[in-house]
Amino acid sequence: MATVDLEKYFLQATESAAIAASKWIGKGDGKAADGAAVEAMRAVFDTVPFDGRVAIGEGERDDAPMLWIGEPLGSLQGDINSPAIDIAVDPLECTNHVAYNLPNAMAVLAAAPRGTLLHAPDCYMNKISGSAELMGEISLDASTSYNIEATSNALDKSIESLNVVVMDRPRHKKLIKELNDLSVNVVLIGDGDIAAALNAADPKSEIDLLMGIGAAPEGVITAAAMRGLNAPFQGRLIFKNEGHRSRAEEMIDGDIERLWERDDLCSSDDALFIGTGVCSGRTQGVTFENGKYLVESEVIDVSSGIHKFVRGSHDS
Repeated sequence: MATVDLEKYFLQATESAAIAASKWIGKGDGKAADGAAVEAMRAVFDTVPFDGRVAIGEGERDDAPMLWIGEPLGSLQGDINSPAIDIAVDPLECTNHVAYNLPNAMAVLAAAPRGTLLHAPDCYMNKISGSAELMGEISLDASTSYNIEATSNALDKSIESLNVVVMDRPRHKKLIKELNDLSVNVVLIGDGDIAAALNAADPKSEIDLLMGIGAAPEGVITAAAMRGLNAPFQGRLIFKNEGHRSRAEEMIDGDIERLWERDDLCSSDDALFIGTGVCSGRTQGVTFENGKYLVESEVIDVSSGIHKFVRGSHDS
């Protein structure tokens, strides 16, 4: 990606999506917000000088507007001299949070060389993630109690003081009970497991661990971010219907139910993560002042290890 300053263009894509979605904050229409974000992001991608494609996107699962898997992106399609880049994208993470003005809605993407991001259908994924101290200590193949004890030991914190984020879903009833039985502090969220994973990896955050099932596109995006932070992430695809399973069998070689390590989901150091805030939380949400939209983005460049927060300004 070094041949072109793609970070600038990709930042413009997430910022444009965030601004478009922000116009729907609190209006109760998440799909309209999602659609606005998708169209704004796609409009930017059409101008980017690269040969891109959507490696993993969103839309099939919930009949939402989408940047569909395999969709070509960029103004240099087929140009052998242009960088061939795959994009894992969620133009609006937390559509319901925008609809009801709740925290941590973001426009997010991960970018990496062609073939280095997992190419899979829009299904679900069981996930576990935490801080760098937990590398090699936690695993989806281990029990909940094992992972909690390992986290407690690695972080030198009592089990009772651990904060574990879980999405508030019926599918997590058993997991939540196990955590409660261990006297862990369970932090329930409506949506936003990308922000939750970033918080779990952040030593300044009170969050220690992310556990549970969320969307696979967000899992791939999160894996790229965690690679840049040298933090752990594991995922396992979950299929709610035979359509998702059959598509996965067509798109993925080998065992589709395997445990995916962080570096399997994003297998290149030449990767980039960007998340631009819509509603405040992990990043500052979009604000409007003096005729300009003000935005904040979290940027993680895996190859350089640069992790930064960037503020931007756009005319209305």
